Amino acid sequence: MSERVLVTGGAGFIGSHIVDALLTAGHDVFVIDNLHSGRREQVNPSARFYELDLRDSEGLTTLLRREQPTAISHQAALADVRGSLRDPATYATVNVVGTLNLLEAARAAGGVRKLIFASTGGAIYGDPAELPASENCPPRPLDVYGASKLAGEYFIDTYRHNYGLDYCVLRYANIYGPRQDPRGEAGVVAIFTGAMLAGRPVIINGDGLQERDFTYVEDIARANVQAIAHGSGVYNLGTGIPTNVNTIFRELAALTDYAGPERHGPGKQGEVRITYLNSDRAARDLGWRPSIALHEGLALTADYFRAQGEG
Repeated sequence: MSERVLVTGGAGFIGSHIVDALLTAGHDVFVIDNLHSGRREQVNPSARFYELDLRDSEGLTTLLRREQPTAISHQAALADVRGSLRDPATYATVNVVGTLNLLEAARAAGGVRKLIFASTGGAIYGDPAELPASENCPPRPLDVYGASKLAGEYFIDTYRHNYGLDYCVLRYANIYGPRQDPRGEAGVVAIFTGAMLAGRPVIINGDGLQERDFTYVEDIARANVQAIAHGSGVYNLGTGIPTNVNTIFRELAALTDYAGPERHGPGKQGEVRITYLNSDRAARDLGWRPSIALHEGLALTADYFRAQGEG
């Protein structure tokens, strides 16, 4: 069944892929984005675009009353671990108050039956009490970004309790792929790829043995589409396969013909050592499993950046 879906942050890396996937599935899509990190040209022309900030509560309410969405995919957020430690107040305002503004706008507009919320499996569990981390693993974020996402989850749950707004919280692993910003502070695959294609030095933080669950962005977009119609509650989205950063460096070096040395710098504050996710609940309730293996996803990413002239 076709729905009218709002994608917040739909000009960004993950959000723009979700917009594409929703349109392909036959949904009517509109986007809000303040273009802080998103790019207008990444928004599919078949989606309606509104430049709007989550902190503008009045503007949000006016727009949702006019557009009358039946579902929301809430991707907009500040999402850098180290940035959140430098500026915790801004992260709380955008990620927590912004989410509350959206919830209130949805309540005022009426008609929204489901919210899909982009959370973080990479940061919300901290150093996980179990590996792979399941949804039953106690959340204990080590940084303000993870804490802000956990707060958002709790607020969303109160809106189901008090107002009947159904939701799927999707806790993402480490997402990579085309359209990720190679000039940002987060996103090691994009950063390495951009530097390697430009022939610039690549610096690995710490010893490079920190392990992550690298999951391709189109798999995440597909999960958001499936969550429109299926599931309710909290779901991890990841491959369940840990890969260390040194391995990412070596794979990308081979894909980009990079001949530079493997250089290491100091480790970073707030960084989790090892995290990867158990996504069995998403397989059961959403019918979702990742389909793109790491080597294939890295090759697709390198090809994209090469075609874009990144670096």
